[in-house]
Amino acid sequence: MRQVTLMELKQLALQAKSDLWDQAQSVGRDVKLYLHWSAGHYGQFFDDYHINIDQDGGIYISTNDLSAVKSHTYRRNTGAIGIALACCYQANTNDLGPEAPTELQIEAMAQVVAVLAKALDLTVDIYRVMTHAEAGNNLDGLNPGYESNGYPDGKYGPGYSCERWDLWFIPGGAKGEGGNILRGKANWYQQQGGI
Repeated sequence: MRQVTLMELKQLALQAKSDLWDQAQSVGRDVKLYLHWSAGHYGQFFDDYHINIDQDGGIYISTNDLSAVKSHTYRRNTGAIGIALACCYQANTNDLGPEAPTELQIEAMAQVVAVLAKALDLTVDIYRVMTHAEAGNNLDGLNPGYESNGYPDGKYGPGYSCERWDLWFIPGGAKGEGGNILRGKANWYQQQGGI
């Protein structure tokens, strides 16, 4: 893992842009950003994600190639970037646990989304930027027909099971609103022009 600045992250995104778009278009969609938490400890990073964000908002990358296919989101990894908050050890669907997402992590994630979306020419909306909970609920309709894998209509999120509910809610937010809050913050950062 290597710590990077938002400017360095922007450069990495620009370098990977063509490959990411080629990959995404090969599966008939736009580039995607998937937002996660690791369900681990603060300071514990995983190679499954391109980007890990620590409790102090520090941004760490697991690869210098953001187009590398990593296994962060079930059947959605081609032409996608996985971003995770290092947190939520012992969390459950009613309590984010002793290592809940910090305010610094939430703001850093929103800034990362703003930078990546701008560099990759993505609109910050649910069709291009999703939490793992939203992807698990198949809110973009991308993954129908996974019944053979035990996921009717591609749904394995909090609306259907408790398998993947990353960022379904965040501190201070209502259940089901984590993605809307993060996208709203990312759009705000983009409008400020400094990112």
